[in-house]
Amino acid sequence: MTTHLVLNPATAQPVTEVRLTTLDEADAAIERAHDAFPAWRAVAPGERAMLLRHFATVVDDHIEELAELEVRNAGHTWGNARWEAGNVRDCLNYYSAAPERMFGRQIPVAGGVDLTFHEPLGVVGVIVPWNFPMPIAGWGFAPALAAGNCVVLKPAELTPLTAIRLGELALEAGLPEGVLTVLPGKGSVVGERFVTHPLVRKVCFTGSTEVGKKIMAGCADQVKRVTLELGGKSANVVFADADLKAAAATAPYAVFDNAGQDCCARSRILVERTAYDEFLSLLEPAVIGLRVLDPTDEASEMGPLISAQQRASVLGYLDDAKVAFAGSAPGGDGFWVPPTVVLSDDPAERVWREEVFGPVVAVMPFDDEADAVALANDTEYGLSGSIYTRDLGRGLRVARAVEAGNLSVNSHSSVRYWTPFGGYKQSGLGRELGPDAPNAFTEEKNVFIAH
Repeated sequence: MTTHLVLNPATAQPVTEVRLTTLDEADAAIERAHDAFPAWRAVAPGERAMLLRHFATVVDDHIEELAELEVRNAGHTWGNARWEAGNVRDCLNYYSAAPERMFGRQIPVAGGVDLTFHEPLGVVGVIVPWNFPMPIAGWGFAPALAAGNCVVLKPAELTPLTAIRLGELALEAGLPEGVLTVLPGKGSVVGERFVTHPLVRKVCFTGSTEVGKKIMAGCADQVKRVTLELGGKSANVVFADADLKAAAATAPYAVFDNAGQDCCARSRILVERTAYDEFLSLLEPAVIGLRVLDPTDEASEMGPLISAQQRASVLGYLDDAKVAFAGSAPGGDGFWVPPTVVLSDDPAERVWREEVFGPVVAVMPFDDEADAVALANDTEYGLSGSIYTRDLGRGLRVARAVEAGNLSVNSHSSVRYWTPFGGYKQSGLGRELGPDAPNAFTEEKNVFIAH
């Protein structure tokens, strides 16, 4: 029996051991999901909606328990962990409205009537990363279940605890056996089997671009549907006419939230040259004042990195970087890196180009709007970004010009469950969330009936 020792990243101390799913067990679970699918798709829309709402209620009753698990397992702050558990509840409630609104169309044709139907795919495999274990699980299973699919879900090896508990709560809420199955295990075993098993008709993957490319290539063998939410190197563009105090005060939260382990992190700050020095002088106290504490402390605003390996990777980016200033971090055995600001003047620098996935932000000046857009777009990624300016026309122009899927003007908002989320270029394929998400888990069937 193979197990994984789950560590608390704030202390590096063991939390529990989790048994890993074998290949044979993964096959059996996929087959059970396939067997459960005909009955689940046949559940009347109103009844499926009611079951999803009940699931949401059960999750709501366990918000504190789920949050506490995430604090210990992923090192998330209490504030973040409560929000994340609540996001699962909210996604279930939002998509509980979908079964009764899976509308087709009647399209005018000659000689008869033409109808369209959205029909569920069957078994959907959802592969969840370690940085946001709860919400990203919900973003996959809530719309997939609403559309009438069965879901097999693989949490990350490092952070399986909340997913396992959500699987238990689904059964407690009355979802039939086989409709939502959580399979802790290795990506090379369980995740790979989602890609190769012919009964899995779609794979949703959130993780690195490198792994996403392999999953996409593997799915091509069976022309299997795939949604990919991958890396990011997002820009926070600050113009001289912006409210610089507000831009500097909010910038740390845009990149250091979850210790920078966020594909939406605005890890490149572009500042108009005439405001560059003033912005940096305002940014420094905001970074130094960030409360980096043990996540069990309710006052903590940033926790540790997920693992020793991730900590070493992040610190490697600082070896050759020009550090301007940094905040503080606890000592001890946890995987801590202080929030750090580096100065960059060459777009070829590793710290500017590569996804650090840690609490490191690079700052670079720009000369004008065209220069800002060119620098923002000079990346293989295109997930999110922000624009700070008092000029509404400029804000809209730059938002339309930046090649990214999720832009915010005078804020850092990226993800709302009721709006679509996804990336340009190598940041992903397809869209999650928003009102149309359930349709991404269906085939559209066209039926012509002759008069």
